[in-house]
Amino acid sequence: MKLNQIKDNKGARQSRVRVGRGIGSGLGKTAGRGQKGAKSRSGVSIAGFEGGQMPLHMRLPKRGFNNIFARDYAEVNIGAVQKAIDAGKLDIKGVLDHDALKGAGLARGGKDGVRLLGKGELKAKLSFKVAGVSKGAREAVENAGGSIELIERKNPAELAAAKKGKVREKRLADQAAAKA
Repeated sequence: MKLNQIKDNKGARQSRVRVGRGIGSGLGKTAGRGQKGAKSRSGVSIAGFEGGQMPLHMRLPKRGFNNIFARDYAEVNIGAVQKAIDAGKLDIKGVLDHDALKGAGLARGGKDGVRLLGKGELKAKLSFKVAGVSKGAREAVENAGGSIELIERKNPAELAAAKKGKVREKRLADQAAAKA
């Protein structure tokens, strides 16, 4: 066998059927879609519709809830930080914060900041300024001679409660002023 003799098995490569190309093709006129109805039209197929039967996604029970106070952290492993330092993407001088880690392509997303996780090894002496840190990551950074500064985050539930109290006090004060 030579390179110029290599070819696919019979039937391995089939060209797509070009429908709606005349009576003689066998798939002309309605192009195998039958007549009328939603399925014969272009761009309309109702996902999850089962002909009036209760669809599967509605038959299954609901589970869980969405926590409106959930924190959104960009999770960064210390192994990935070390890898970025070795590749020259991160500068070990200065404080490594969300912007520095994002610039190196380590932190993606993270509306509420960065959480440092302990997977991997860290050899460099670094100082971090992050929103959260795991126990293993803290030990690894401190063993390498580095430091971690945590950013203080306010609890959204407490902020909402405080705001509610202030609004109520203001309303009561306004009512008292209106009476006087």
